[in-house]
Amino acid sequence: MKISKKDALMWFEFFSQLPEDEALTVEQEEIVYATFAQIEAAVDHRNEALMAEIKNLKHLKQRTYFVGNEEKFAQGCRSCLLGTGLSAIRKTNKCNLECKFCYNYGQLDDIPPIGENMWEIGGTKFYEKDIDLLLSIHEKPTGVAYVYLEPFMEIEKYYGVVKKFSDAGIHQHLYTNGTLATEENLKALGEAGLDEIRFNLGAADCDDEVIRNIGIAKKYIKNVGIETPMTPELFEDFFAKKEAILETGLDFINCAELHLNENNIYNYFGENLYISRQGYISPIWSRALTLEFMRIADEEKWDLAVHDCSNYTKFARGLNLGSKTGKGFGASSYGCEFAEMPYEMFLPILRDESFEFLSEEPLPEIYNPMRF
Repeated sequence: MKISKKDALMWFEFFSQLPEDEALTVEQEEIVYATFAQIEAAVDHRNEALMAEIKNLKHLKQRTYFVGNEEKFAQGCRSCLLGTGLSAIRKTNKCNLECKFCYNYGQLDDIPPIGENMWEIGGTKFYEKDIDLLLSIHEKPTGVAYVYLEPFMEIEKYYGVVKKFSDAGIHQHLYTNGTLATEENLKALGEAGLDEIRFNLGAADCDDEVIRNIGIAKKYIKNVGIETPMTPELFEDFFAKKEAILETGLDFINCAELHLNENNIYNYFGENLYISRQGYISPIWSRALTLEFMRIADEEKWDLAVHDCSNYTKFARGLNLGSKTGKGFGASSYGCEFAEMPYEMFLPILRDESFEFLSEEPLPEIYNPMRF
């Protein structure tokens, strides 16, 4: 059903006014999915045109796209997309910043602790001494990642655990906003055996001190990069300081397509949003900016890898993880993160006269609003 933009807007204005507990009929659900498909098809068409402008666009076994030096493509991403997935290790429930794109926006003071001297791996609580037991029982993952807010809030607690996984030969990477990094703690992480560190450069608006810390990290840690949701602010700030950033010698830049959840979505009220495969909801400018970023990197021949960590990539990640963990054919963890669909958030794109559907047709009589 190639619903017209005019009909889609009419229906979504109606859906946005419904009480939360009022369920849609089957026909109304078909209208919702038809509208999402029309928006997504138009967004994909635009992005495909942008990809066609990147002369040396490469892919990783059809699972994601990148430009630049393939040898510098993040090993943690290879583990995620080709290996046994990305095993998350959680410890720190605090952060020293509050970013409007953060998935925990507005609840940073309410996140429960993991527990004194404990670590969460695979949803289970471990003491550091239990990791030897874990490794003796489970097949080793190809990689683990230290996630969950800002680890440098208590980075001294990480060194022993990092060393255990390093001794086991497991690739490890860690995320940070970089504002609390120092030469001392970066050196300690490198000595403990951390393989890869990723700086969320957008969290501190490309702060000069964080840029310096990227260069310091490169002295002690083999793989150093940037991973940040791609936003207009990051795009502008990066190119204002491009030379200083590239001079750090970093290996990769992961441009994550910003996806929204119930915590951060209203920070982007009024933006043109789409939903990818009925799963992640994103501003349409996020991947478009990534592709423009990659085109420039390719043309200027930056000696690093720039990765298009898009919703498509995350869909592939879920399929890979499902295949490696014994789930049924086609099973994936990828899906929508909203208990109730925020229909009102799609009104701006349906009202935007510059955004057109690729093709339209009249609604069949069965979908006439007078019937409901």
